[in-house]
Amino acid sequence: MEPSASQFKIILGSSSVARRKILAEMGYDFTIVTADIDEKGIRKEKPEELVMALAKAKADALVLKLQTMDNQETDVKPTLLIAADTVVVYEGAIREKPSSKEEARQFIKGYSGGHAATVSSVLVMNLKTGFRKGEWDKVEIYFHDIPDQVIDNLIEEGFVLNVAGGLIIEHPLILPYVKQVVGTTDSVMGLPKALTQRLIKGALY
Repeated sequence: MEPSASQFKIILGSSSVARRKILAEMGYDFTIVTADIDEKGIRKEKPEELVMALAKAKADALVLKLQTMDNQETDVKPTLLIAADTVVVYEGAIREKPSSKEEARQFIKGYSGGHAATVSSVLVMNLKTGFRKGEWDKVEIYFHDIPDQVIDNLIEEGFVLNVAGGLIIEHPLILPYVKQVVGTTDSVMGLPKALTQRLIKGALY
């Protein structure tokens, strides 16, 4: 049985434009509530463990925030909270958002003619029942050589500074240099649709 969007409410715990876009593409209405956590304070050796720990920390912070906000207990519909996180893995090292233009340039130069992976976590919690479950998804991305001019243009535009590892594959400037994607673009952008849909279903039934 597929969950009907009118039977429940969704809170997306992310300010990411890409995640918002993907969830809307999935046909869901949702509200956005974000919680600030100290992401740098959470460290794990494995990227899979890190993204799961970050999604869990975001969910915990959001639950606290929602409790202090005006909560209508009279609402009969269950509310689902979705938290997510993404990191880039390059040559075994975990990469988060670039700290400067120089670091972003160094990151992208590394992808040129090489490859990277993204690891994305999704955690869905049913605020009515307390049920929660999270999983991660990994995508491998292979690149052709990326010209320096293209890298300069990307840095100048600045959008790459706001994403994990400075890695964007759907961007018109980068798209021609993406050789192969083993996995789905929505996962690279931060919200794997199939996984999210499965977790939503699991949280409802």
